[in-house]
Amino acid sequence: MESEETVMRDKALKAWCFLYKRGFIEGFGHISARLPGRDQFLIARHALGPRAEAEDLLRMDLEGRKLAGRGDPPGEFPIHVEIYKVRPDVCSIIHYHGLYATAFTTSEHTLRPIHALGSIFGSKIPIHADPRLVRTPERGQALAAVLGSGRAALLRAHGVVTTGADVEEAVAGAFLIEENARRAYISCAMGKPVWLDDATVAACAEEFKVSRGAFRRVWSMVESDAES
Repeated sequence: MESEETVMRDKALKAWCFLYKRGFIEGFGHISARLPGRDQFLIARHALGPRAEAEDLLRMDLEGRKLAGRGDPPGEFPIHVEIYKVRPDVCSIIHYHGLYATAFTTSEHTLRPIHALGSIFGSKIPIHADPRLVRTPERGQALAAVLGSGRAALLRAHGVVTTGADVEEAVAGAFLIEENARRAYISCAMGKPVWLDDATVAACAEEFKVSRGAFRRVWSMVESDAES
């Protein structure tokens, strides 16, 4: 029987390859997965490319110390450390530099749900105002405060952070927030965007939370990519 760490490592590697293949990472970004029952997590090493292996996922603790693995941690590992410290419900985190989602941090438009699947992020997606790399505990704590109890946060002129109760939720969050942002960009380019109202967002989000259909659908894409 596979250990929990082996299972988590396998899922994180599949998610990493999916994000790289789909153009979410492109050299910048990282994924992590909390190890059950331990104050430790797995995280993609610095400068990891599309061909990732088990040893490329480092094991670290919540003090930011590398415990095992090949290579160095990404410079922005405090993103993961500080969010895990204050969000016991979060078991996976993805940081990437999404083209469409990030664009909404540098325009007159505020990104909101415009597509039904975007409702999982709530009516308003918070923006962390500091565009600098999150390389210190203090910056990680500031980002975690902006994220609050939410599923995702945008970093102004920088990127995106998505979280999940598991790897499946986190990778679905990365996929769906970018998909929502892409559709919103098209709507803004066509004229005045028609965002979903708060009541509709709440109703859609509740259905997706109960069914988990959106998360399962994205994960089936991850699995399919891994087999191809």
